[in-house]
Amino acid sequence: MTDADGGVRGRRRGQGELEGEVLSTLRTAPGQASAAWVQEQLGGGLAYTTVMTILTRLLAKGAVTRERAGRSFVWLAASDEAGLAAMRMRRVLDGEADRGAVLASFVTALSPDDERVLRELLEEAGDDGTDS
Repeated sequence: MTDADGGVRGRRRGQGELEGEVLSTLRTAPGQASAAWVQEQLGGGLAYTTVMTILTRLLAKGAVTRERAGRSFVWLAASDEAGLAAMRMRRVLDGEADRGAVLASFVTALSPDDERVLRELLEEAGDDGTDS
């Protein structure tokens, strides 16, 4: 693909991929960061408005926080990429009427290794630290 100036455009990234890149970039910031800083760190290939859209989506998902700084905002990662994926999974689960069926289908599709990890995590979560 070429752009209007005859240069080669980069491949089009999906929304989830962009969110992950923006979140990863924010996590490398020495503190709160402006949208312009995020855009610069991503190499300038994204429009400022695209960066703002992604940051606003991440804010709605609880993956970032923001504070007013003058006439704009500064942003801070509130979650890592695993946390963002977990939020997506919860949102899908929350949108289904039969949560049990969704969870059962999810668990039966897991690889044996993933199932083992899930069992270990559930055991840890159920262990309240008391000897009974």
